[in-house]
Amino acid sequence: MSAAVAYPEVEEYEALLQFLYMAPVGLVQLAADGSILMLNPLSAQLMMPLSRHGELTNLFEALAPVAPDLRQLCAAYPADSGQICDATRLYLYGDQAGHGPQVLSLSMLKLDANRLMAVLSDVTEQDRRERQLRNTDAWLHAIMTNIADYALVSLDQRGRIAAWNDSIGRVTGHGREAVGQPYALFSPEEATTPMRQLDRLREADDNGWSLDEGMRRRADGSQFWASAMIAPLPGRLEGESGEPAYCMIIRDISDKREISQSLRQAAYCDHLTGLSNRRAFFESAELELARNKKAPRPISLIMLDADHFKAINDSYGHPAGDAVLCRLAATMRAVCRQVDVLARIGGEEFAVLLPSVGLEDALAVAERLRAQVQRNPVVYQRQRIPCTVSLGVAVMDESTTGFESLLARADQALYQAKRRGRNQVALWQAGGGT
Repeated sequence: MSAAVAYPEVEEYEALLQFLYMAPVGLVQLAADGSILMLNPLSAQLMMPLSRHGELTNLFEALAPVAPDLRQLCAAYPADSGQICDATRLYLYGDQAGHGPQVLSLSMLKLDANRLMAVLSDVTEQDRRERQLRNTDAWLHAIMTNIADYALVSLDQRGRIAAWNDSIGRVTGHGREAVGQPYALFSPEEATTPMRQLDRLREADDNGWSLDEGMRRRADGSQFWASAMIAPLPGRLEGESGEPAYCMIIRDISDKREISQSLRQAAYCDHLTGLSNRRAFFESAELELARNKKAPRPISLIMLDADHFKAINDSYGHPAGDAVLCRLAATMRAVCRQVDVLARIGGEEFAVLLPSVGLEDALAVAERLRAQVQRNPVVYQRQRIPCTVSLGVAVMDESTTGFESLLARADQALYQAKRRGRNQVALWQAGGGT
């Protein structure tokens, strides 16, 4: 009769497996190169929208679209063990199966020279509540600070200035000739559109107020950084009665611009290019689709990718690759409007959301981007680096089920442009053609 022999190593391994599978968060153990050694079901479920083919073999590769610098961050961590990053937000939009926007929290731990541990959790609802709280704080700040320095503007139902008062002249320099003009009078050229002006009125109706921070224009053409809040007037008359329908408060906060912009950049800007990050991009997309439901208008999306970017990094070095990405971002700013949403959403992948832009104009913007990039090679440390981009274009239509569907279409068109030889624009069309 043989006695059962207990092996501590086996028991320890089985306990670890049980912990991994029962943990209320996603846990992934990986090698230093990102190869996944062990993961629990929850982590696989959370990362599945990032897997193109349903395979999860390398964490760095799986998270590259939403955390392109994670591999370098882990490799550069100097200590033998410790916490590499804590609760970093990863912004996904969803997948073709119909899952909606999702925000993940990622913490990375270095266990030893050869092993890392990733901790993932779904913080979508927490992120939404934090966003609402930030908006509320901004609203309170707008009405409680520097209350003596403001312009009070009454607007009619169409957003036209209904009456003039001394405060308008004091802050903006405009006189009585402003009456009857749209409130876009106070915005720089191309900073807004008629549709966007009406959107803000609708948002004020829905939420009780609409707050925006940005550049404003005085009568003499000079510009200043301002907070502009629009609120519906209680008891206003319906219809074209001539009665003011809204109140707009414009405050010159130029002295707070640096603080305001630094806070926004930390939360919403890509650290390398200064464009919007994934978080800002998807929040803007959500807002644009909400506006589209209330007042249908064209929405176009351009996805673009730097061609042969790995070869550029290998041949000229990563700093040169960064210079290429920054030049691409500068070209996007030069070609696109201020109301367009320009974002870096992956390593060398960018996106342009074009509100109120239809098919022909979207294709024209994409072609201008392609031509500008090709015409202007990057010069880095006296080295001339030729570069091109491939672009995919998709337009919202009746068959588009949501933004994730539009994103998937633009992505398919982008890969079609790459398959055709790169340095070209491809349009998504039904049936898989472009």
